[in-house]
Amino acid sequence: MNITTPALLFPAISLLLLAYTNRFLVIAQLIRSLYKQNDEDPSADIRKQILHLRIRIIAIRRMQVAGVMAFIFCVVTMFALFLDWAFIANILFGASLILLLISLVFSLYEVQISGQALNLQLKSLEDRRE
Repeated sequence: MNITTPALLFPAISLLLLAYTNRFLVIAQLIRSLYKQNDEDPSADIRKQILHLRIRIIAIRRMQVAGVMAFIFCVVTMFALFLDWAFIANILFGASLILLLISLVFSLYEVQISGQALNLQLKSLEDRRE
C-alpha cells in the first residue's frame, strides 16, 4: 500500500460528512418548527415526531463521530506510511475502513427512522381525511 490508497478516501469521507451535516441542519430546522407548532397546538402526533427526531439526531451524531474518526485514522495511516511503518499503516487503514462502515450503517439506520417518521405523518394526514 502506498500513500495514495488512504488519500482516495479523503473526498468520499468529506462528502459523507457534508451530507451528514446537511441532514443535521434540516432536522434542527424541523425541530424548531415542531416546537413552535407544539406551543400553539399540542398533539400526540407532534410528540411522536419529536421522539423520531431525537432518535435521528442521536444516529446522525454517531454517524458524524464515526466518519470523523475514519478521517483521522486515514490521516494517521498516511503519516505511518510516510514514516515507512507499513504494518501499523495497514492496521490503521483497516480501522479507518471499519469506522467508515460503522458510519454508513448508522446512516442506513437514520434513513429507516426517517421513513418511519414520514409514514407516521402520512398516517396522520389519512386519519384527518376520514
